[in-house]
Amino acid sequence: MEAEVYNQSTFLILKAAYLYYLEDKAQNEIAALLNISVPTVSRLIKKAKEEKIVEFVIRDPYLECIELEQKLKNKYRLKEVIVAPASNIQQSETADPVNVNESGDNVKKLVALEGARYIQRIITDQDVLGVTWGKTIHHLIHYLNPCQKINAAFVTMHGSISFCKNELDVRNLVSRMTMTFGGRNYSLLAEGLMSNKEITDSIKKEKNIERVFAMFDKITIALNGVGALYPDLTSMLSSPDYLAPHELAELQRNNVVGDIALRFIDRDGNECNTDLKERTIAIELDTFKKIKTKVTVASGKAKTEVVRAAIKGGLTDVLIVDYALGKSLLN
Repeated sequence: MEAEVYNQSTFLILKAAYLYYLEDKAQNEIAALLNISVPTVSRLIKKAKEEKIVEFVIRDPYLECIELEQKLKNKYRLKEVIVAPASNIQQSETADPVNVNESGDNVKKLVALEGARYIQRIITDQDVLGVTWGKTIHHLIHYLNPCQKINAAFVTMHGSISFCKNELDVRNLVSRMTMTFGGRNYSLLAEGLMSNKEITDSIKKEKNIERVFAMFDKITIALNGVGALYPDLTSMLSSPDYLAPHELAELQRNNVVGDIALRFIDRDGNECNTDLKERTIAIELDTFKKIKTKVTVASGKAKTEVVRAAIKGGLTDVLIVDYALGKSLLN
């Protein structure tokens, strides 16, 4: 006669599952309460899933974000993709401008939060983290855990922007990030855009500038936002405070779609061939491409073309975006 298969009491399975999932009790606590062994508790919990006494549901929009991440990762062959779930503040056609702006800022903060958590997961004492300017990076720093101390190096990947708000300036961002992590600060003490090539070449020979430029080759993680100049001029760099009208027009003739680390790129992710290349104090794109982990944080459908160009040009391999931008990239 064949031995009967031993079946656990359904009540015991249910009780163990209830205590574990709803009461948040540890398995050793459950074992003591039910007078059984810890391995038996583990088997009961597993049985509860197998017999569908317990079922798990990932609700929208979270499930859609997970599926979108995988599709984007496969389509663009990226190292990692994170899609921040849509906030509960929804934009609509009837929303007034104030609410629309609040929603946009809220989405940007959700992306920044995911960016902060990702950087904290991967950074080590041996890393050199290159940083660009921007509002998303500004929000990201607010979400860093000051209790996580990392003796890494933090580097500005370009010079300052004089018209930019101080809180968004790259030197201020790197300084704050260094203080949060407790690492080492390397900042370019120069403007990002010079009036001519001769001044640019001269400044690059300054001791501090040479020291920071030498760090560019050592960067292991790049953390950057992007600015869009196509189809609409949403990047702050399109402002007359930064670009003269004839400079912007020349970029547009060269099919500019946006900027990354103060470098203006076309649809293929190549730097636009204008004299701005020679007048910019920033990491060269050829050097940028060699960085092991390049993390782009961005939000909003307006940045679809520049993000796609950055991916195509090998300027991004980790993408952290909101749902709307992710969906636009997929389509």
